[in-house]
Amino acid sequence: MSLEPARDFVIVGGGTAGWMAAAALAKCAGTQQRRITLIESEAIGTVGVGESTIPPIQLFNRLLGIDEDEFVRETNATFKLGIEFVDWRRVGERYFHNFGLLGADLRTGVSFNHYWLRWAQSGGDPDQLRFSAEAEAARLGKFGRTPGAAGSGQPNINYAFQFDASTYAAYLRRYSEKRGVIRREGKVVDVRQDPETGFIDAVQMEDGSSIQGDFFIDCSGFRGLLIEQVFKAGFEDWSHWLPNDRAAAAPAERMPEPAPYTVARAREAGWQWRIPLQHRTGNGYVYCSSYISDDEASSRLVESLGGSALADPRVLRFQAGRRRASWVKNCLALGLSSGFLEPLESTSIHLVQAAISKFLDFFPARRPDPALIDRFNEEMRFQYESIRDFIIAHYKVTEREDTEFWRYCRHMSIPDTLAEKLEMFRARGEVKPRWSDIFSEVSWFAVLYGQGLTPEGYHPLADLMSEDDLELTLSRIRSAIRQKVDALPSHGDFIRGCCSSREMSAA
Repeated sequence: MSLEPARDFVIVGGGTAGWMAAAALAKCAGTQQRRITLIESEAIGTVGVGESTIPPIQLFNRLLGIDEDEFVRETNATFKLGIEFVDWRRVGERYFHNFGLLGADLRTGVSFNHYWLRWAQSGGDPDQLRFSAEAEAARLGKFGRTPGAAGSGQPNINYAFQFDASTYAAYLRRYSEKRGVIRREGKVVDVRQDPETGFIDAVQMEDGSSIQGDFFIDCSGFRGLLIEQVFKAGFEDWSHWLPNDRAAAAPAERMPEPAPYTVARAREAGWQWRIPLQHRTGNGYVYCSSYISDDEASSRLVESLGGSALADPRVLRFQAGRRRASWVKNCLALGLSSGFLEPLESTSIHLVQAAISKFLDFFPARRPDPALIDRFNEEMRFQYESIRDFIIAHYKVTEREDTEFWRYCRHMSIPDTLAEKLEMFRARGEVKPRWSDIFSEVSWFAVLYGQGLTPEGYHPLADLMSEDDLELTLSRIRSAIRQKVDALPSHGDFIRGCCSSREMSAA
């Protein structure tokens, strides 16, 4: 096995995944001793509707050294404190999946949600979101980068972004090219492999030229030009658990004051998103084609926009699942080439980010170590499966049976890994995620409790606190949260502050 470092990287495909990979490689591996080439064709469109993210994207931006205000200006971004779910448990009901900590870290070794469950089960307010700064700020349309009070155990306001995926890719392209990444326009029509090892040596372009490389990153979308068409990695189909296979997407007029959260509204055969950006509002109906036609879904979407649509709906097709291997020999698949989980919890960009982060950690020699490849694939398998279970829970834990789609979801079989989590939560309000799970106890609690799964008990050590101390502790936490949120500016004012330098330069 050669220990000579890989120096020539070829990224096949642009879009969000391709330019995220290019930007990260340029920043962390550099272009002084390495060549990074990205191939994309203007003639091949990108999906480009993934406009909502989760908080770890801040880590990626910090890795790149991106100024956040500039990022907000350049991508027409707004801030996101969580997701409001409407009509999921029952029609007419809603709940909020809040980012961040619930309550505060009481430093007892027992999560706050157990103390809250004890209090609620003895007659306290059943709305746990009174103890979430993010949920309170979202309710009031506020936002700010405010640190927690000293000694309170409360963190900063936790947030992600809602942005235009096409402008994000363009922003990362400018970032990458400034740091030496080479962009090649054109289509890949053939792949040349080493006859002995099977490794990819070069890709053949439509214009007759070829581009050689030591390592190839497949960002070609669902077709998996390298990972599937060359290496036959295989696909694990999860559509029996996640039956949605279409999305009708249409932009609408901007909201006068964009909300600092995404809305996911359950519909008769799936669900509809609303994502407020600075310049427009993203909308889409994610549905199962077995229960509603493309034309009907598009019509329902347009009707719900109240005449504010800026374009006709565009229908996208997909299949839920993952490649059985994301890394084969000297090829890594990112984004849609690696797999797809519907956008319900805004995890698509995160999965690209997670794979890039792990790849940099396992950065390969010219002939990668098979043990590293196996470890990478195992860790990405866990990432996909843990997110898969979290999304399935939204459909399984429901009281809806008013349409054929929801009857199927409520009564479908589920993975054993999810069944175990639901039983644990039903018993005492926790699922015990692993340290590498992207979704914490707070997220699981928000969704399962919001969907109507009420725990029968709580952690027994939560009983060690006296009733008076519990009441006083909860009162103090609630007051601290209210004080923090009251001091925040409106979401719109905060965005205008981020964009003020752009307005000044334009003047």
